[in-house]
Amino acid sequence: MTQRHHIWTCLLAVALLGSGCKKILDAPPVSSLTNESYWTAEGDVTGYMTGIYSDYRNLMNQTLHFEDRSDVFVAGLEGAVSNAWAQNLTPLNAPNWIDFYNQVHHCNLLLKNAPLIGSSANIKRAMAQAHFIRAHVYFSLIRIWGDVPLLLEPTEPVDRELPARAPAAQVMTQILSDIDQAIALFPEAGFPNKNRASKPAAYALRADALLWKAKVLNGSAQDFEAAIVAADQALAAGVSLLADFSKVHATDQRKNSEVIFSLYFLRDEKSDQYGSRLKPRDIFVSSATNAAAVPFARNGARSVYAPSPKIMNLFAANDLRKANSFITAVDAAGNVMGIFDNKFRGTVYPDDRYFENETVIYRAAEMFLFKAEALAALNRVPEAKSELDKVRIRAGIGPYTGSLEKSVFEREVLNERGRELWLELKRWPDIVRFHSGGTINAYSEVPNLVGKNIPLYSPIPNTQIFLNPNLKQTEGYGN
Repeated sequence: MTQRHHIWTCLLAVALLGSGCKKILDAPPVSSLTNESYWTAEGDVTGYMTGIYSDYRNLMNQTLHFEDRSDVFVAGLEGAVSNAWAQNLTPLNAPNWIDFYNQVHHCNLLLKNAPLIGSSANIKRAMAQAHFIRAHVYFSLIRIWGDVPLLLEPTEPVDRELPARAPAAQVMTQILSDIDQAIALFPEAGFPNKNRASKPAAYALRADALLWKAKVLNGSAQDFEAAIVAADQALAAGVSLLADFSKVHATDQRKNSEVIFSLYFLRDEKSDQYGSRLKPRDIFVSSATNAAAVPFARNGARSVYAPSPKIMNLFAANDLRKANSFITAVDAAGNVMGIFDNKFRGTVYPDDRYFENETVIYRAAEMFLFKAEALAALNRVPEAKSELDKVRIRAGIGPYTGSLEKSVFEREVLNERGRELWLELKRWPDIVRFHSGGTINAYSEVPNLVGKNIPLYSPIPNTQIFLNPNLKQTEGYGN
C-alpha cells in the first residue's frame, strides 16, 4: 500500500494546500485506483482498516501536540526541544495538519466503499472503527488548531474547490455524529480487542468530547450531564481500576482490566513509543548508583525532555504514583545526574531495552475523573468528590479533605488529572479546557506562556494560505 498511500497523500495535499506532487496529477483518480482493483471483498475492508490503525498509531505516537505546550516538561539531557514547548509558534514554523487529514481521507474512503461490499459484522465493525477514528482525529484537530476544514468525502478530484476552515462548533457536531454512528454500528457491546476501537471506547470519546464542547465551545449543562452518562457507559463494559497503579502501563500487563482502548507496540513490529523521549541513553547514567533501576537504553532513548519540577511537586510524598512516574539518577556523591519518566519503562531484552509500552487512549481512571469534572461543573461537588476519591484511594493518598468550594475543587480535579495521567497525552488539552472553563489562567499556569500573548491554538503554515486563499490564519497570528 506504500505507493497508494503516496498518491493519496499527494492528492490530499493538493486539496488542502492548493499544490504539491504535480508529477502525479495525470494519474487516474483515487476512486479509479481503488474501486477497480481494491474494494471487492470483505477482506479488503478489514485489511484496509489495519492500514488505518498503523497510520493512526504513528499519528498518536508523539508529545508535540498534547504535552509539549503544557507545564510538564523542562529541557532534558540531549536533543532539541520543540517550538511548541518554547511557546514560540509562528506561521513560519507552524505544525502541519496534513498527516491528520491523510488519516481522515482513509477513513472517508473506507466509509464510502465498505457499504458497497456488504453488511457483515466484520464490515460493520470496520465502519464503526473508521467513524471512531475520524471523530478522534477531528477532535485532535480542533484541540490543536481550533477551526479546521471539515472533509467527509475522500479527497479524489484534484480540481475540487479548496476547503475553508469550518467553525470548531460545527466540527464538534460532526464528531458527536460520528461517535453516535460508531456506537450504532459496533456489533458487540464489549471488547473484541482492546487494541481496536470499540463501543466502550466510543462512549469514552463521547464523554471527552462533551466536556470540551461544554467548556470550550459554549455548550450547556446538558453536555455535562451527557458526559457523565457516557463515562458510566464506558465503565459498564467491565473495566475497573487495577489495585496496583504500576501495572497499568506495564508491558507484561497489556490490555488489562483498566484499559478501554490502547495502541499496540512490540519489539520487531514497532517499539519506540513516545515515552522514549524522556529516557536516558546508557552513557548518561552508567555510573549512577541506582543505574540498574533507571530505564535507560543503548538505542532508542533520547532524553529530549525531563519532568518539570512543577508536575513533580503536585505529588505528595506518600503518593504511590510518584515513584512509578519519575525516577532520579544520582551519582556516588548524591548529585542528580538526571530525572526521567518511569511510567513507560519498556521491556528489557538481552540486547537492549525496547520502549514498547502501549499507548493508552482511554482507561477507567479517566472515566472517574471525567465524572468528577462534569459533576463539579454542575455544582454537585459532593458527588464529584466521591468520583475523585476512587482514584485518590488507589494512589494511596486517601480521600480529598480540602475545600468543597466549586473553583477550589475544580482546581483539585485538574491537579489529580495531572498526577494520574502524567505523560498520557492529556495535559495540554486539560490546560486549555480548564482555562476556558474559568478554573485557571493558562498564561500564568504554564511557565513558558508567562508574559507572552501567543494564542492557545496553533497557527497553520503561511504557505498553506498562499496556496489556498480560502484558508485564514489562526486568530492571533496575523495574515
